[in-house]
Amino acid sequence: MINRNLFILSVGQIFSFTSPVVSVLLSGIIGSSMTNINYLATLPTALMIVGTAFGSLIASKIMKMKGRKFGFSLAAIINSLFSLFCAYAILIDSFKLFCLGNLIIGLSVAFAQQYRFAATESVEKLNIPKAISIILLLGIVASLLGANIVSVTKDFHHTTYVGSYIAMSLLTIIPFFFFIFYKNEEKIESKIIKSQKSILELLSNKNIQLSILSAGIGYTTMSTLMTATPISMNMMHGFSLFSTGIVLQMHVVGMFLPSLVTGDLIKNFGHKKIIYSGIIILLITIIIHFNFETYYGYMIGLILLGIGWNFLFVSGTSLLVVSYNKEDKFLAQGVNDFVVFSSQALGSLSAGIILFSTSWQTLNLICLPLLIILLLFSLFNKNKLENE
Repeated sequence: MINRNLFILSVGQIFSFTSPVVSVLLSGIIGSSMTNINYLATLPTALMIVGTAFGSLIASKIMKMKGRKFGFSLAAIINSLFSLFCAYAILIDSFKLFCLGNLIIGLSVAFAQQYRFAATESVEKLNIPKAISIILLLGIVASLLGANIVSVTKDFHHTTYVGSYIAMSLLTIIPFFFFIFYKNEEKIESKIIKSQKSILELLSNKNIQLSILSAGIGYTTMSTLMTATPISMNMMHGFSLFSTGIVLQMHVVGMFLPSLVTGDLIKNFGHKKIIYSGIIILLITIIIHFNFETYYGYMIGLILLGIGWNFLFVSGTSLLVVSYNKEDKFLAQGVNDFVVFSSQALGSLSAGIILFSTSWQTLNLICLPLLIILLLFSLFNKNKLENE
């Protein structure tokens, strides 16, 4: 199943996704040191996700016109340059520039999020869930790289964390040199009639609705709790940055390690059953966080949060790919990522405000209605699903 394109996408995943990991771990902490307004501490993290949401439509459009190779190469350059921009913002203690840098990094991440779709184009239909799982699985390597960059390089410059972002810049440019050898899929516009579907017509498909809702609610829940974790642990409960980093690393392992089996589980049991499993796991996460505000409570909860997200996101992505026509792929992928990452941005933006104005327990309870909505929609979706 492994081929040249899939290998290059795998390399891209490893190095490009160090930037979201570093941003999630550091931007809230750095932001809180740059502003006296507590609830703005998570704004840089949220803006990175906002950039990903709005950038998803731009990324799909550019890659439709110029191809995957051009889009992925451009993203690597942007990611690297604006990592340096963030380092400069930290150096001069500019909260506004740091927010801007995170926003543009988010734009580059929008392109990188398309790795999973490009991977599905590189394999047979039967192997689509597994191809998505391989790409996501490599997020573990990105997580380990990103988290270790923070600890090893944060004091390389007399201004703390400047070194972390410089190192991130060096890592995120690496995919550019690999994508030189990437082979674009043949343009389909000349072979088939262009899709005349509007966004509303595309979204009338119940399976596409379920796929977007599954990935979107999974990401909203995960983003809300993950973004708030470093602030809750480090700032409110006094856990060290090292301890907080370990919890986040274990969370990312929980996000991506299940990808070893998620593709096979979808093949064997169908999309809906894996979606139900993801909902149950996230409900257990909320119960643990509500009752155990301890180091191991955070750790176990964040690991389960990652697993639940993985089941919902991989199932949603796989279901999307088998639910649209080939000529609709860029429209479907762009709309999907816009909705999914807008939902993630909303969760990230609200995390700091809710956490500082209420409590960690309340923040977790607020995620409950979203999971109930997904459960009810999935139960009452009568459309036949692939492998159901």
